[in-house]
Amino acid sequence: MLKKFLPNEHVKTVFEITPENLKEKNIKGIITDLDNTLVAWDQKDATEEIVAWFKLMKDHGIQVTVISNNNEERVRHFSTPLNVPFVYKARKPLSRAFKKAQKEMNLKKEEIVVVGDQLLTDVLGGNSSRFYTILVVPVVETDGAMTKVNRKIERLILNWFRKKGLITWEE
Repeated sequence: MLKKFLPNEHVKTVFEITPENLKEKNIKGIITDLDNTLVAWDQKDATEEIVAWFKLMKDHGIQVTVISNNNEERVRHFSTPLNVPFVYKARKPLSRAFKKAQKEMNLKKEEIVVVGDQLLTDVLGGNSSRFYTILVVPVVETDGAMTKVNRKIERLILNWFRKKGLITWEE
């Protein structure tokens, strides 16, 4: 059961996810979380670095869709200037938003990676929907109220994985 929370990969930032790495895995699409994955949860706009990362992916033919449990205004404000599709109020870890993003990308599951900063929403949702998953370190250490609860549960799960030798990275 707990293995549904185990990501396929772990990186410090999305900037470690490059078109070259993705193409080696035959990945053509990214479903990414927004808050604390791409920018701080309380930052409205993409940073210059994130804008450049999205452009890099697009220039290499890699589709990116943002899916977020946040509201429409928040997700639209971030995604529209980047000209990327998005799903708001995604209700992750439920699979509906992941399936919707996959359908809109018109790609096979094995051609898509799910990227996010939370085990209980992004990794669980991606794994349950049978996508390759990459866990990123949160952009900032502060979180919204519900996410604070999730982080406590995540620490317990990560500690269990560490004890079992399933992960080797440090928090």
